[in-house]
Amino acid sequence: MFKNAIVRKPARSMVNGLTSASLGAPNYELACQQHADYVQALKECGLNVLVLPSEESYPDSCFVEDAALMTPDCAILTRPGATTRQGEVALIEAAVKSHYDAVYTIQSPDTIEAGDIMMVGNHYYIGLSDRTNADGADQMIRILEENGMQGSVVEMSEMLHLKTGLSFLENNNLLVCGEFVSKVEFDKFNRLEIPMDDAYSANSVWINGTVLVPAGFDSTVEKIQALGYQVRVVEMSEFQKLDGGLSCLSLRF
Repeated sequence: MFKNAIVRKPARSMVNGLTSASLGAPNYELACQQHADYVQALKECGLNVLVLPSEESYPDSCFVEDAALMTPDCAILTRPGATTRQGEVALIEAAVKSHYDAVYTIQSPDTIEAGDIMMVGNHYYIGLSDRTNADGADQMIRILEENGMQGSVVEMSEMLHLKTGLSFLENNNLLVCGEFVSKVEFDKFNRLEIPMDDAYSANSVWINGTVLVPAGFDSTVEKIQALGYQVRVVEMSEFQKLDGGLSCLSLRF
């Protein structure tokens, strides 16, 4: 069960954020409304939410997930592969340390973003992407093992982040999309395949029995509800324009 979340308000500079999407520039005012509803959804799931102020110097800084990995026993500050985002780690360090006694840091020159890390119990799947390299994954796995956890790497070639196409919903259920549909690493799971037309909804988030799902993907909602989960739909259009998904907007622990 999760108890806490850390989020950061969007900055007006988000219009200059990193993106490969061709959906136009985000509307800042609408993004703020959607972010406020996202925070409300986290609270509805029983979380205490720490809302950090916006950081205009970092257009992508509302996507706090990439800057740290929060485990039950320790936190690990990452080193993002996007050089324009590396300063975000120092900005969130104090908030992370306010909740954890044991905080580790990924050392340069290795890179890893927590959007490439999926937690399943005490095992952490780490995707090797343009943002996360093998050395960064090795560092992360060593830290996890020092703290009684495990990690393994997943080769990737299509998705931006591992969790762009994967979401673990607990009870052995896994949303999968694109290149992850046939990955042998996930054969043991009950895989709910999301078609590429609905790929954005593959990044949904399980929180204490409720699954947050981006608005506009009714078929994904139906598949998740058929397994007995409660669903909370969240509007995410302005963050989708920046390649940001539901998991990206918070650190949950």
